[in-house]
Amino acid sequence: MLMTFAELQASIGALFYSGGNSAGGFSACCVDSREARAGSLFFALEGERQDGHCFVNAAFTAGAVGAVVSQKKASAFLPYADGCNAALFIVDDTLKALQSAAGAYLEKFPNLLKIGITGSSGKTTTKEITASIFVCEKGRGKVIMNRGNLNSETGLPLSVFEVGPEHEVGVFEMGMNRKGEIAELARVLKPNIALITNIGGAHIGNLGDKNAVAVEKKNIFSQFTGKETALVPNFDEYRDFLMEGVNGKVVFYEAYSELMKEDMSSRIIDRGLDGYDIIWNGNQVRFKLPGRHNVKNAAAAIAIAKEAGASDESIGRGIEKVTPLFGRGQVVYGDVTAFNDCYNANPESMSAAIDFCDTLAWDGRKIYVIGSMLELGKEAESAHEKVGAVLNDSAADFVYLFGKETEIIARILEKNGKKTFFFTENMQELTEAFKSFTQFGDLVLLKGSRGCALERLLYNK
Repeated sequence: MLMTFAELQASIGALFYSGGNSAGGFSACCVDSREARAGSLFFALEGERQDGHCFVNAAFTAGAVGAVVSQKKASAFLPYADGCNAALFIVDDTLKALQSAAGAYLEKFPNLLKIGITGSSGKTTTKEITASIFVCEKGRGKVIMNRGNLNSETGLPLSVFEVGPEHEVGVFEMGMNRKGEIAELARVLKPNIALITNIGGAHIGNLGDKNAVAVEKKNIFSQFTGKETALVPNFDEYRDFLMEGVNGKVVFYEAYSELMKEDMSSRIIDRGLDGYDIIWNGNQVRFKLPGRHNVKNAAAAIAIAKEAGASDESIGRGIEKVTPLFGRGQVVYGDVTAFNDCYNANPESMSAAIDFCDTLAWDGRKIYVIGSMLELGKEAESAHEKVGAVLNDSAADFVYLFGKETEIIARILEKNGKKTFFFTENMQELTEAFKSFTQFGDLVLLKGSRGCALERLLYNK
C-alpha cells in the first residue's frame, strides 16, 4: 500500500466520500483510466484536449479503489462510487492534489538521496548517466529514476510514486512547458542535490525570453533549506544569476574539467560515431554516446556523482554502461548511416548536432534533414535564421527541410547556393523524396522538434 486514505486526505486537504472501506488505501496511482487496476487511485486531470472526469467511471470499472475529482464535478460520481464500493476525494484542483500527494508520499523515505536535474537540453542523458554511475556504486541500495521523459507536472509525481523502501538514490529530471512548473516540481521532490545543465532556447515561446527561462530553471533550488547542494554550469552565461541567493552550497562544474585534467591522468579520444574512449583514473573506458554535447552531459553527471561521494571506479563503470537512447544521439546503421538526434530540438542542440556531423570524417555524402524548432514563440524567426547561417557554413552536401518554420532557412540556403529541398508539412512527400535520393554510404543527420517525428524517414516503408 502506497498511502492510506487518511494519509491521502490529509496531504491534499480533500473532502472525503467513501462508498466502500474508509480505512483502506491505494497501491498504485494513474491519470489514464486504461492503466487503472485493482487497488489503484485515479486522478481526474483536466487537460486541454481531454477531461479525466469523463473516465472516472471507467477507472472504477477497471478496479480503481478511489478517484480524486474536482469539487464542481463530484456529484456526478457519487452513485457510481457507491456501486463500486470506491472512495471519492473531492478537491479544488486535481493536478495540485496529485503533486501534493506525491510530495507527502516521498516524505516516507527520509534517507532517499534525491537528485534533481533540469536545464534547456541534456536533462534526460545526464539523468541516465548519473543513474548508471550510482547503479555501479558498491554499497548503495537500488536506484530509481523517471522512466523515459516522465519529467512534467504529471510525469514527475507519477514517477515519485514508484519509489520504494529498497531505493537509496532517486535521480529525477524536471522539465517544464510553462511558468511556475519547475517550482511546483521542486515542492514535490525537494532535491538534496540539484543541477542545471544549461540555459537555452527550449520552450522560450512559453516564457518570453532566455531571462525568463533562467528564472524558471533556477526554481529547482527554491526548496533548499541550507543543507542542499546546487550544481551550476560554470560555462553558462547565466552562471552568476543562477548562484545568486541560493540557500545552500553552490558548486560550479565545468564542461570538461573532470575529464581533461592538466596532468592528463584523464583524457578523451574521439571515436566519431562510436563515441569516445575516456582515460579515467588510468583506465580506458568507452563512452558510447557520440558528440561533444554528450561529453558535457557526462561531465554534469560526474559532478553530481562526485558531490554524492561516488567512487572513481563507479564513475568509470557507469560511464561505460550507458547506451544511446532513442532519438538522442542514436546511430542507426543500414544502407545509409543515420545520426538520429530528433527527439527534440532548440537552437543550441541544433547547432551542436550540426557541428558534430560536420567534424566527422566521412567518405560519402552528408545529408542533413532539419525539422522545425517548435515552442519558440516570438524568437522563432530569429532562431531559425541563426540555424540557417550555421547550415549555410556546414559540411552538408544536401539539406532537407521539414516544417513551415524552416522556410526561412530554405531562403537563406537557396540564396547562397546550398542544395536544399523544402517540405512544408507533407511527411509522405518528404519520405518519398528522401528515399529516392539517398544512396549507400550516405551519412544522414535527423534533427528537429518532437512534433516533426523525423524518425519516420527511417522506419516508414
